[in-house]
Amino acid sequence: MKNFLFLIILFSFVSCKVNYQKEVTKIKNKESILNIAFGSCDNQKIKNELWPLINQNNPSVWIWGGDNVYSDTEDMTVLKNNYKIQKQDPEYLSFIKNKIVLGTWDDHDYGANDAGVEYHFKIESQQLLLNFLDTPTNAIQHTRDGVYNSKIIQFNKNKVKVIVLDSRFFRTALTKAEDTKKRFQPNAYGEGTMLGTEQWKWFENELNTSDAQFNVIVSSVQFLSNKHGFEAWDNFPHEIEKLEKMIVSSKARGTFIISGDRHIATFSSKNVDGLAYPLVDFTSSGLTYTSFSGEENPFIKGEVVKDINFGLLQFDFKNNKVVMQIRGKENKLLQEYVQIYPSN
Repeated sequence: MKNFLFLIILFSFVSCKVNYQKEVTKIKNKESILNIAFGSCDNQKIKNELWPLINQNNPSVWIWGGDNVYSDTEDMTVLKNNYKIQKQDPEYLSFIKNKIVLGTWDDHDYGANDAGVEYHFKIESQQLLLNFLDTPTNAIQHTRDGVYNSKIIQFNKNKVKVIVLDSRFFRTALTKAEDTKKRFQPNAYGEGTMLGTEQWKWFENELNTSDAQFNVIVSSVQFLSNKHGFEAWDNFPHEIEKLEKMIVSSKARGTFIISGDRHIATFSSKNVDGLAYPLVDFTSSGLTYTSFSGEENPFIKGEVVKDINFGLLQFDFKNNKVVMQIRGKENKLLQEYVQIYPSN
């Protein structure tokens, strides 16, 4: 009996270690700058003109930010076929060759508009997204709830950690807005969750154990912009506070957020108590189409970009700097934001 109990305890310990395993990919390059590109909102029925243009920037990593296809459905055959359309695009196939591909989902590739924990086919949908991303069959994402994951990109002797969050699988109910011009309003403080208990534990560990020079948090919905009345972290104000405090207490270096969802591109920045640098939320959304009728964003830096776009992150390790660029048709630079981080 004692031996049996010992085995159970040992197995539990090993399982915990597996859940928090560190996935590292090494990139050797003569260049001094690591380029990572990302984008969101790619309707498979509309020709994506941007793949060869994104490739001109020589990104080593591509990050899908959600709404990777549009397939609001409970028919998993329909969802599977829409992923197939996206993945068989010759220009996309050429683009991802020899690249690290990461990603999360948002509502339209999850399966239902604005859906969260209540969506009945989330387990089946999860496997289809993981297959689309070519997630290895032995990866932990195939056996646990949610598509959250992380990867350490080791570029020469430097590291960037990409922490991909899942803002769908565990997200609880939203509050319908009393203002008829908006869809949602913040829940009562403390009510509901964006990430769920297990993902929060995992996320905290990812930040606390990071020795990377830069840490990129991937969220399908915006973290800072909080006045538009659509889906956002602002629907859970206590979760915003929790994430900000977690970044501060973890002392994870060079941490910022990238997001999608909104069919626009923006830079938002906020001074957080205890954080030695501004917290940036870089939204890139609208790989195939955009939509904007105006909204307030108290944290915006620069202007809203309303053209189809992708995001480019240029990591300058020597100067502890990230150059963030919004690019569009003809690879045109539409807007740029530069953030220099403390060296320690």
